[in-house]
Amino acid sequence: MNRKTRRIALYFLILSISCWFFPATAWAHTSGGIVGGFLSGFKHPISGLDHVVAMVAVGLWGAVLEGSAMWLLPVIFPMVMAFGGALGVMGVPLPGIEIGIALSGIALGCMVAFTIKPPLWVAGVLVGAFAIFHGYAHGTELPSAANALTFSVGFVLSTGLLHLSGIALGLLYRRSWGRYVVRVTGGVIVLIGCGFLFQIF
Repeated sequence: MNRKTRRIALYFLILSISCWFFPATAWAHTSGGIVGGFLSGFKHPISGLDHVVAMVAVGLWGAVLEGSAMWLLPVIFPMVMAFGGALGVMGVPLPGIEIGIALSGIALGCMVAFTIKPPLWVAGVLVGAFAIFHGYAHGTELPSAANALTFSVGFVLSTGLLHLSGIALGLLYRRSWGRYVVRVTGGVIVLIGCGFLFQIF
């Protein structure tokens, strides 16, 4: 990895981490009192740790898989998530949303922790399936006053930045010591996902 690539990865990581430090009122998982539009949509994916860890895990896993997967998985997730969001806005019933979100952290974290490398199409299907649950949750929580288009653009962009932060961290996998860091991070994501799953039950 050359110096320019490391610098770009560092910029994305700093930008993504800085997004996590909005005022606490912006982290509320409720549509009440939130000003609709792009900024509201941008803040939404970082409003819950369950969403954050899954989206970072997608970038991490893509970096572990290397090649085209590094960019393809972070593209698939927000595209399918937008579709899930549309289902949520339309009120199409979809059971097990919270369970699906919790399982996404567990499954994707396991893929990173155990460096599981399935065929690219399998990874794409798995990421896409979990993206529907995350998108649906965002869609059902869309503030009634929000502009749906700008809100969607905001949360897709924010999701992309979380993926990029995962990629930036995942690039450490190319170093021998960095592999331990990445795998431990995957394990932490699994534990967080389990924590959310236990809360549900």
